[in-house]
Amino acid sequence: MTVREETLRIEESILAPRAAHEADSRGRRRPEEPCPLRTEYQRDRDRILHSKAFRRLKQKTQVFLSPEGDHYRTRLTHTLEVSQIARTIARALRLNEDLTEAVALGHDLGHTPFGHAGEYALNRLMPHGFAHYQQSLRVVDKLEKEGRGLNLTWEVRNGIITHTKGAWAATLEGQAVRYADRIAYMNHDIEDAITAGVLRPQQLPRYVTETLGQTKSQRITTLIADLVQTSRVGLAFSTPVQQAYDELHHFMYATVYEDETAKKEEHKVEGLIEALYEDFCRAPDQMPNFYVELAWQDGVERAVADYISGMSDEFATRAFAERFVPKKWHVL
Repeated sequence: MTVREETLRIEESILAPRAAHEADSRGRRRPEEPCPLRTEYQRDRDRILHSKAFRRLKQKTQVFLSPEGDHYRTRLTHTLEVSQIARTIARALRLNEDLTEAVALGHDLGHTPFGHAGEYALNRLMPHGFAHYQQSLRVVDKLEKEGRGLNLTWEVRNGIITHTKGAWAATLEGQAVRYADRIAYMNHDIEDAITAGVLRPQQLPRYVTETLGQTKSQRITTLIADLVQTSRVGLAFSTPVQQAYDELHHFMYATVYEDETAKKEEHKVEGLIEALYEDFCRAPDQMPNFYVELAWQDGVERAVADYISGMSDEFATRAFAERFVPKKWHVL
């Protein structure tokens, strides 16, 4: 018996009946020989972890644009927090942790530079719109490995495309990631907003603090514990906790996400993204060869959106400066 087969045997004995079992997987688009060491979902996790798109997350904005200091979240640290919370939920409910982790690590691979400000800009510019969760699937299906994609299992791909809105994932593991994403971003955004001086802890709604707790740790623990306790049939918060979460969500949008201090630079993002988009659409040959080939295959607008959305904040800023900021004259 191989290590992989032994792992699957152990999983069959401990996973809940409604967990995702590898034997029931819909498989990959391109069949592959099994790995003797890793399960299929472990392989997916590793492919995502070693992808270029995953590494670029370290220089992509979460909420605050290119913040000064080391304590603010980036898209990468957000992804790691989502993964940790999702795995905690999965273990408590005896779901498949490897599938859960793979979905969590891959859920934001398609996010733009400058966070949601960049996403809004590309959505306005693209003829058929732009959404980061759709782009995340495109990254793993096509853009990675120079057009070959990562060839992930159907269950991981389904969890990625459904992590934000619309239909829920077909697996409980994918649904756990969607809840973990909400738990993570709401609470770390509160902490970052307090660090930035945009929010004071005393401003949080009373019902929220009484129901969920006063600190980030208390709130996360309450949300996870409530979800696990309530989710014996399907994943859901209890009514009081859902009400508290909804009130906190509304409060954060009114107080932080639309705050003039936190968002004062975001109008510049739209101009930067628009300038890059129009410039590359006029001259697609200025992009790397891979994206020039994509332009021939899928159209110029699609290829330009792929290129820009893959940029880090710093790379996008440099690309803009190279094209639109005059350089000083150097005497030879």
